[in-house]
Amino acid sequence: MGSDEERDQRDEQGVDALRADPEGEARQEPSEPEEQRRRIPQTRIGRSAKLGTAIGGQATRYAGTAAANVVRSEDKAQDRLETRHLETALKMASVLGEMKGAAMKIGQMASFIDVDFLPPEHREIYQEQLSKLRTSAPAMPWDKVRQVLEDEYDESPQRVFAEIEEEAFAAASIGQVHRATLRDGTKVAVKIQYPGIADALESDVANAGMLVRLAKVLAPGLDAKAVASELRERVLEELDYEYEAQNQRAFARAYDGHPFIFVPKVHSRLSRRRVLVSDYVEGRGFDEVKELEQDERDIFGEIVFRFCFGSIYHLQHFNADTHPGNYLLMDDGRVAFLDFGMTKRLRPEQIQLEQRAVDAAGRDDPEALRDALHDLGFVSDPKKVDAERLMRHVKMVGGWYLEDGQVRITPKRVMKMIEVTSDPRSDFYDLVRRESLPADELMGRRMETGLLAVLAQLRATANWHRIMREWVYADPPSTVLGEVEWRFFERRGTSQTPGLPSRV
Repeated sequence: MGSDEERDQRDEQGVDALRADPEGEARQEPSEPEEQRRRIPQTRIGRSAKLGTAIGGQATRYAGTAAANVVRSEDKAQDRLETRHLETALKMASVLGEMKGAAMKIGQMASFIDVDFLPPEHREIYQEQLSKLRTSAPAMPWDKVRQVLEDEYDESPQRVFAEIEEEAFAAASIGQVHRATLRDGTKVAVKIQYPGIADALESDVANAGMLVRLAKVLAPGLDAKAVASELRERVLEELDYEYEAQNQRAFARAYDGHPFIFVPKVHSRLSRRRVLVSDYVEGRGFDEVKELEQDERDIFGEIVFRFCFGSIYHLQHFNADTHPGNYLLMDDGRVAFLDFGMTKRLRPEQIQLEQRAVDAAGRDDPEALRDALHDLGFVSDPKKVDAERLMRHVKMVGGWYLEDGQVRITPKRVMKMIEVTSDPRSDFYDLVRRESLPADELMGRRMETGLLAVLAQLRATANWHRIMREWVYADPPSTVLGEVEWRFFERRGTSQTPGLPSRV
């Protein structure tokens, strides 16, 4: 009895200490030397082992707590369980943050998808800790990133910039960002790639190959080789900041002077393969935006929706990285979009096929939908797919922009979409196994899922279908934002992929 009380007391002290000092959890256990801990694990085995050890160790401790709770009072059992959940969330955020690369992107995604499989009383613990990966992940020491600057510029960063802050103000999956001032007084953001991240990402891509093989078992129609190639190409493009600078310049030109979308200017003269310099942007982050009034969140959500989907139809080029750490709400009401490391260009023919599919689903034409999805590559053998069931499945996934009415995006809708596309318990799982995922559609589905998760966090409400019709049918603008946006594109002479004949 006495030992149990001692354990309870230690646990109570532990949870208070963890909340007050998250780094304290790591110091309570024997740890590797600081220099080794701050080094990014680069080999495939090393990265798998680091993640597996962390999560496995926490799972063991969680199981031990659950077993001990059998003989504890209900209140004490709940306290112990919360302690373990907090420790697990902290450890996950710590390990994923240290690993950087694709592993950290997993944590970023998990931070803004409301996961129904976690108990509601513990869900916020995980999201609170993992959300730190979006803008305040563990940064690399200045001496390491300074070496990258010196290697890229062949001189000291103090000679390149009038001033540069040694402390990073944001740390992302493959680089961190420092404030700096140019000689002419311009405030800039300097994104510097982590040393060793190239090898780490190569390892993550190799691990992604295992995931693709697993997906091949679950969905036999999946073109695993093509998907693996697409993943590798898109992920490794992120390592080349000169390529990202080209993408950002393209978006900045396309949206220059736009009424509510802002893309900061790139300073090409100072950008290198591992260094990207662009104008510094002030604004409120996503966590602050979530606290705004509902109408303001709705406007923010529509802006993000128009940027993500509208870029496909106006530019034939979209940003696949939709996690909300990339958005800032500026004081003048515009939304700044900041990261263009993972973008995708589309052929007009592919976009027209997408329009056909949306049109068929919106008109409740199962046969036309099945034909359109066959032409897109989602359905390999139409004769083996029940068109009516396929229609119901598509409406479960994309119903939020197929339904002509005000639709509020909720976490429940996100989880339902994930369930009907990947859960073996879903009524549509046998259908999913016969569907394919064309490599060219991979980034689009990534964008759409991430966007839906962002809108769910905002609880954003709009008639998404009427906005989508502007692009599918070239219908007149359906909102005030749409009216000013279309005037902008008309003045610029920017045309969209031709719309289909309007069908109300």
